[in-house]
Amino acid sequence: MTVKTRFAPSPTGFLHVGGARTALYSWLYARHHRGEFVLRIEDTDLERSTQAAIDAILEGMNWLGLDWDEGPYYQTRRFDRYNQLIDQLLAEGKAYRCYCSKERLEALREQQMAKGEKPRYDGTCRHGGHDHPADAPCVIRFKNPGEGSIVFDDHVRGHIEIANREMDDLIIRRTDGAPTYNFCVVVDDWDMEITHVVRGEDHINNTPRQINIYHALGAPVPEFAHVSMILGDDGAKLSKRHGAVSVMQYRDDGYLPQALLNYLVRLGWSNGDQEIFSREEMIALFSLDAISKSASAFNTDKLLWLNQHYIKTLPAGEVAGHLEWHMRDQGIDFDKGPALAEVVGLYAERCQTLKELAAQSRYLFEDVETFEEGAAKKHLRPVAAEPLTLARTKLAALTDWQTGAIHEVINATAAELELGMGKVGMPLRVAVTGQGQSPAIDGVMALLGKEKVLARIDMALAFVAERAQG
Repeated sequence: MTVKTRFAPSPTGFLHVGGARTALYSWLYARHHRGEFVLRIEDTDLERSTQAAIDAILEGMNWLGLDWDEGPYYQTRRFDRYNQLIDQLLAEGKAYRCYCSKERLEALREQQMAKGEKPRYDGTCRHGGHDHPADAPCVIRFKNPGEGSIVFDDHVRGHIEIANREMDDLIIRRTDGAPTYNFCVVVDDWDMEITHVVRGEDHINNTPRQINIYHALGAPVPEFAHVSMILGDDGAKLSKRHGAVSVMQYRDDGYLPQALLNYLVRLGWSNGDQEIFSREEMIALFSLDAISKSASAFNTDKLLWLNQHYIKTLPAGEVAGHLEWHMRDQGIDFDKGPALAEVVGLYAERCQTLKELAAQSRYLFEDVETFEEGAAKKHLRPVAAEPLTLARTKLAALTDWQTGAIHEVINATAAELELGMGKVGMPLRVAVTGQGQSPAIDGVMALLGKEKVLARIDMALAFVAERAQG
């Protein structure tokens, strides 16, 4: 048997964190078994589904690198198939037309709730006996078995048994002719030969209903794995008030997809005490049966730690590819400066996000027009003129513009003037970057290039001279 899984989001909004984790688990299970992964867009909610949401889902999946083997399929393009099977169930007596008005159903619901009963359809139209014209508005209901139980073993929740008497007759086609979610899902999973359904625990109540529809259609029933929800660090359901919820918001905030995937896989699944997983390790080790039943709490500090780990340990060129987006987003023309891979190598230890890295390295690509007020006040004093002048002379004479050689110039300047390194390095840092903080200044100067460094020292010396006069 070829393992075949699917991710089937509804395009009523962005790809959120919970959906991304479900997609990841489903994708990993298929890849672990060298099976196939299907992407299906469940867009039967015509009022709320949008093309913008579809685009956001596809963008999120692509950014995360969760490639699919089939699809994307769209349910709205398969209505003929659903209606063909609904008509078949009608002909076989496994479904029926229901003419009950909305008002009658609402009154029935109120009566049942007043008696403390579970609201459910009472089966008025189930056995016929009504007299309605052929074109009278009606829904189609699935004739749920009245006896016995639905039993299935969930990979996460374990053994589940639901009595059929607990379920009413589900609407499978609305009065407007549109088939409903629970029916479409069954037909899709059957037609697409899905063997394992990984989805959120909020679908557990749908599963027994769907299993009965599989049986009625004579379709094989897939295996199920219902994963728990993700909570915020305060124990409440994850929402916008906890920070980013959309997957692409994490991209915008400067996270690497590798970091988010590594974090998401650990939100409910584990392999001993291991925290860091490459994509290859995730695929090799993943198992549905190792998913925890317990809800997981989202911890942004942990995600930040992982993100910096990947910024530091992934090949600099790979990180640079993701950094490009942030450079463009912040309006930085990175064609006019050092290679981004070299920038990543210099700043990786200092930055937790790519957004931060882009902002901190801006002076490598743009002219420094002003000095940070506090840093200039402290380090560009008249006393800084001598070390800056001597360092500039020695730097101008350098023929080998490399980090090591620049470092030797700074050391030699401090030694010649009998100054501590801070008395030379800090004025140089403010002169060259315009700021009081940066990575090692010799590395920064090496990336900037000789011409820019000398010009910026000249600007700083002019600032110092003007300050001395004032």
